[in-house]
Amino acid sequence: MKTQLIMRSTGAPLNRVDGVQKVTGAAKYAYEYLTRDVAYAVPVQSTIAKGRIVSIDASAARALPGVITVISHENAPRLIPLDNAELAVCQSDAIAYYGQLVAAVVAETLEIARQAASLVVVRYEEQPHDVELRDDRVDLYEPQRLDGDYVTDTESGDVEAALADAAISLDHVYTTPTEHNNPLEPHATTAIWRDGEVRLYDSNQGSQSVQDDVAIAFGLPPKRVRVTAPFVGGGFGSKAFTHPHTILAVMAAQMAKRPVKLALTRQQMFALTGYRTPTIQRIRLGADRDGHLTAIAHDVIEQTATIHEFAEQTAVATRMMYTAPNRRTTHRLALLDVPVPSFMRAPGECPGMFALESAMDETAIACGLDPIELRIRNEPKIDPETGHPFSSRGLITCLQEGARRFGWAQRDPAPGVRRDGRWLVGTGVAASTYPGYQFPATATAQVDHAGNYLVRIDASDIGTGAWTALTQIAADALEAPVERVQLEIGDSSLPRAFLAGGSSGTSSWGWAIFNAAQKLRAKLYDEYGGIVPPDGLEARGEVGENPEAQQFSMHAFGAQFAEVRVNMDTGEIRVPRLLGVFDVGRVINPKTARSQLLGGMTMGLSMALCEESVRDPRFGDIVNHDFAGYHIATNADVGTIDVFWTDHEDLHYNPMGSKGLGEIGIVGTAAAVANAVYHATGTRVRDLPITLDKLL
Repeated sequence: MKTQLIMRSTGAPLNRVDGVQKVTGAAKYAYEYLTRDVAYAVPVQSTIAKGRIVSIDASAARALPGVITVISHENAPRLIPLDNAELAVCQSDAIAYYGQLVAAVVAETLEIARQAASLVVVRYEEQPHDVELRDDRVDLYEPQRLDGDYVTDTESGDVEAALADAAISLDHVYTTPTEHNNPLEPHATTAIWRDGEVRLYDSNQGSQSVQDDVAIAFGLPPKRVRVTAPFVGGGFGSKAFTHPHTILAVMAAQMAKRPVKLALTRQQMFALTGYRTPTIQRIRLGADRDGHLTAIAHDVIEQTATIHEFAEQTAVATRMMYTAPNRRTTHRLALLDVPVPSFMRAPGECPGMFALESAMDETAIACGLDPIELRIRNEPKIDPETGHPFSSRGLITCLQEGARRFGWAQRDPAPGVRRDGRWLVGTGVAASTYPGYQFPATATAQVDHAGNYLVRIDASDIGTGAWTALTQIAADALEAPVERVQLEIGDSSLPRAFLAGGSSGTSSWGWAIFNAAQKLRAKLYDEYGGIVPPDGLEARGEVGENPEAQQFSMHAFGAQFAEVRVNMDTGEIRVPRLLGVFDVGRVINPKTARSQLLGGMTMGLSMALCEESVRDPRFGDIVNHDFAGYHIATNADVGTIDVFWTDHEDLHYNPMGSKGLGEIGIVGTAAAVANAVYHATGTRVRDLPITLDKLL
């Protein structure tokens, strides 16, 4: 058992420690560093999906006053290849997807650079391309591993026989579209190349991963690359990896011999910064007449890029969610001429649980059971996949508490019968889960002669509240007031830590901070009797892999409830009420936690009703590549959202007893809305988003 954090400031709704800096404009973002002697880079993108560059005519661009240089594969510095070939910017004439970087202009002003970029003429030899994900493809293949290092397929028992013998069976296909992350702050990099060293101010979710990629690509020791990102205006996973524009910014600074700024436009982000893969998911469930599942089969088809493989773990949550003696999950990829898919909030669990939780709703109806009761009847005592006990599993509590708060007991289960004027009214429920990740991290804690503490770690706050939560953890571990603790994060020169992803930040960074603080306190009392030495004192804390992760199955859980209204004449959908109850361990800061869960559920609503990136098969591009065409839920789409949590600590996770909560809010929401739409209308929509045409 781990040493437990003594609770003083943790658990309190402390205001964001970085809040004043942000609202007053004092917080600097990547594009805001440097205002003098800086040049600007604007990319030129491919207008074909597959082929090669025949020629590049940049004479008109170079003739424009203020242009410093034009970069292309003809003159770009040679890079050392990385694992991701998408980062081989301007290294050959090959085109792998529409929107690929083929050139860039560096100029004295942004306006000149944009004008010059428009004057670069690129001629191509176009080749036939393939950008459509279909379930009838004969070239689907099995990847070696999935994202998160999960095995591709799993099987136990005799699934086909169990399905054939099941008293009640279900066999349906559910689809989710391409979706783009669209953080408020665009992806941006300010690059300085001076005396053989690179300094980057870069909007990212992990400075040291960017440092590693840039160092390898440009043949530099990592210590000669420094990446700074103390403030990041959102990411949703899109800033977890290094993207081509960052490599291009470093290259531009090297060639121009000047600091260079590069910020992608909203339109450019749709090709260059990742997206959620579309999925085609076939789910088959078998059950006895009492609603006990006898078989679960979840087969997934999704896409990857020819230039680099990314295999999303879409069916992984199905492996542990419900008990059934016969089980199978599979993943197959289509190799397409598209940009590389990447992380988007709750990758895998989000689309996968939409399909599973929709299928569970359909099974409950077929069994004549309440959807909550069906889930309770199939609650596993141990993880069905690994056989390990759960470190904690509060799903039934979330379902029952949510039902009480939502007024579920008054629900008429019959679909399409409840009306309010010309509106059909329905309610739905879905369960959610997200795995408990924890990664190695290192932190230092210092104290000065006045009793002020400095805690340093290369963590990232992408808007989640990490600045605040980590300060609270440090204060309690140091047994000091919050006001006495100063935190430094977001710089690759700080002690190394994993990126902000997988809802792992508080567990990983907080644990390292806790260990550093404990060591510092031990030094203070063992060596100095609690008296601070005049020259200060420092301790280093590390955390590796959690040994208890090999003994327990670690997950957060939740239950989402939705009320929808569907207009009988137009098919318009309104969602006046959403409720979520979550088992996310001990909550470090209720204010920032509530914000994350609200944001996740709003994003899940957006997934259910709005978000879809439409790829034109003729050209391979995303046609709705801006906020005019890519719809995201706004205030008018969101009525009342309430979130609650069990606040049951799980000390198997970490000394704080906390679980990750940045992603679980999105996981079950789309299914809850879809289930409510069925309850309102009697029409089952299995293809997201639920647009008017699918109801009319």
